[in-house]
Amino acid sequence: MKRTLVIGDETHELEMRRRSGELSMVWDGEVIPLDIARVEPSSYSVIIEKKSIGINIDRLRISEDPDLHGFRGSYHAGAVEFTLQDPKKRLLAEAMAKSPQAGGSLIKAQMPGKLMKYFVQEGEDVEAGQPLFILEAMKMENEYNSPKAGRVTKIHAAMGSNLEIYAPILTIEASEADSG
Repeated sequence: MKRTLVIGDETHELEMRRRSGELSMVWDGEVIPLDIARVEPSSYSVIIEKKSIGINIDRLRISEDPDLHGFRGSYHAGAVEFTLQDPKKRLLAEAMAKSPQAGGSLIKAQMPGKLMKYFVQEGEDVEAGQPLFILEAMKMENEYNSPKAGRVTKIHAAMGSNLEIYAPILTIEASEADSG
């Protein structure tokens, strides 16, 4: 299973593989043979490049996001805090965080997905931050909120439709107070 590993400002791709009884780690595309033995519930003996390292792994609560896992690895030379996340969900979170639509009136899908539910109708006035619709992507329901106050002037996508990334979903025109 592939994971995105973040240590401070560094991001790495990590995958653990077991083939024909041999364990290996793929670190940023480089295959590294290793052996891991659990010594205690959170203590491990890791043999990598013919060196044995004792490591204690503790879970950290770093976020409300259930898909973002934080850890502290302690070993003879100190401790390192890191996170592990599914790389697809990381990309999704980054796309949602960028929210490039803040100034525009056309609201587009920020990822491919299925339009599950509308909270608004054409002609309805909305407030900034008001929920507009839910787009399901990678088994996660993503609620889109209005970037500004205004009126929903056009709904472009039907509920239940499968949308590609950047597909138009609805248009909001600024309210009179915001446009002047």
